[in-house]
Amino acid sequence: MADPARARKLAKRISTIVASAIDHEIKDPRLDYVTITDAKVTADLHDATVYYTVRGVDLGSEPDLDGAAAGLAKATGVLRSKVGAGTGVRFTPTLTFVADTVPDAARHMEELLARARAADEEVAKAREGATHAGDLDPYKEPRAVDDDADDRTDDAE
Repeated sequence: MADPARARKLAKRISTIVASAIDHEIKDPRLDYVTITDAKVTADLHDATVYYTVRGVDLGSEPDLDGAAAGLAKATGVLRSKVGAGTGVRFTPTLTFVADTVPDAARHMEELLARARAADEEVAKAREGATHAGDLDPYKEPRAVDDDADDRTDDAE
């Protein structure tokens, strides 16, 4: 079993090599908008999972996830040989490409937070002119005014 620190360093190196190869050496147009976000290597250093995201041509267009997956599947052999040459490990890890869902999850969380903020603003607007329905503290018993208590304080002097 390999050292976890070594696995992390190898994963970092693999993500750098794969990103550089996709950017500069692989001429597949389906990979033009692919970004490598992370890589994980198993403890035995035999398998690597490379996470990627795909953006659209412009802000209004949807990314071509299927095309990117097909392009990465086609380039896996070339990328694995680049990783083997660049890392110098005895056994070159197999590469598995997985679409990264973190940006989508983050976008969904931002939408949920925006909805929560809007609901909080509505509650704050409704609360502005509101008054309590009953006493300020309905569980507190009212103080009984005791005339004898005033007499006792005069006698104690």
